Amino acid sequence: MSPAIGGTPEEGGGADVEKVAVEKGGRGTWRHAAFHVATTIATPAAYAPLPFALASLGWPLGVCSLVIGTLVTWCSSLVVASLWQWNGDKHTSYRLLAKSIFGPWGYWYVSFFQQVASIGNNIAIQIAAGSSLKAVYKHYHTADDGAMTLQQFIILFGTFELLLSQLPDIHSLRWVNAACTASTVGFAGTAIGVTIYDGHRIDRKEVDYSLQGSAASKIFRAFNALGTIAFSFGDAMLPEIQSSLREPVRMNMYKGVSTAYSIIVMSYWTLAFSGYWAFGSGVQPYILSSLTVPRWTTVMANLFAVIQITGCFQIYCRPTFAQFEQQIQAKDAGYRARLWRLVYTSAYMVLITLISAAMPFFGDFVSVCGAVGFTPLDFVLPALAFLKAGKLPENPGLRRAVKAITSAVAVLFSIVGALACIGAVRAIALDVKTYKFFHDM
Repeated sequence: MSPAIGGTPEEGGGADVEKVAVEKGGRGTWRHAAFHVATTIATPAAYAPLPFALASLGWPLGVCSLVIGTLVTWCSSLVVASLWQWNGDKHTSYRLLAKSIFGPWGYWYVSFFQQVASIGNNIAIQIAAGSSLKAVYKHYHTADDGAMTLQQFIILFGTFELLLSQLPDIHSLRWVNAACTASTVGFAGTAIGVTIYDGHRIDRKEVDYSLQGSAASKIFRAFNALGTIAFSFGDAMLPEIQSSLREPVRMNMYKGVSTAYSIIVMSYWTLAFSGYWAFGSGVQPYILSSLTVPRWTTVMANLFAVIQITGCFQIYCRPTFAQFEQQIQAKDAGYRARLWRLVYTSAYMVLITLISAAMPFFGDFVSVCGAVGFTPLDFVLPALAFLKAGKLPENPGLRRAVKAITSAVAVLFSIVGALACIGAVRAIALDVKTYKFFHDM
């Protein structure tokens, strides 16, 4: 089964492929769900910019934003999981779930934002992977002559991802994502430990926690930080992951999501708070760039980052691949289907690698992706779906309260997404003026 297969609004070959996928059912357990969810959310690309986001917001607003983001996305994930079979039909993709609740506009809404989230996420994490590989390389190769550039490492990572892209579906990635989940814990533990170690070595009197820059700069950096936090909890693939699970699907997904969020809370909050505490306003957008000693632990953290990113990249490829798979599987099988898969996965990797190499502005792509891709899917749409298709309390007073809170979440995060997008676009515009294309960061 291909859990990423989604179908189209029109009847035809894609719908037939989907029907077969649904009838076959899933094979994954709640542990597999936890691996997949943790891999898609808790990536080094999500961890790394959190201290910088807090530095852009300050302690009070930064802590509140991080805690609220955690609680809202956890509840939103459970809402999406609860709607798996809300009208009697199983929905194997986020697009089909939205279509069943909202009609055609829901399908196209999710299709657009899911592609933005998936492509933006993979651009950001490919830059992060290239940066981590280069950091490891520089540890062992200090000579300037003949040194490899960031762009070369981005190409190497893209080539490896092209090989993994030939695996057929999300379930086939389960052992890859198990290793990625272990690397998530390894990365978080190493990064947190080195951050605290470095923090104690620094003269604490020299650490400044004040917001930097002019009033306008502070405002736009705060907008940018909101997009970064939205990105850090981004998961536009929950129904696709849920479709890979065996019965009882809802219970397995609830347990998987909650297990993954337990890992996320312990690691996200600790690294965000310790990173900001250690370096203050001077913390870098990619926290590993702020770490200095011991150098071997920094190398280890970068290796954990690359391993984890490998699986996350693959899961976020799947919505794009599904668009091609629906058509190809309906027409061709066997050798021809595998050949077509190699063609469209190669085209995808060339596009992502080219953009990542040309504009390696990690923090900016994180913010854009969070604002334009993940905010509509992870904060706004689940709230609207719950209002329309969720099981509201029967008590009138409680029912009104739930409606008011849910509506407030949808409105508030729509505004947050718009502000974060403004901040992210401004940051990219400034970076393009400062750096040339294909700049070796």
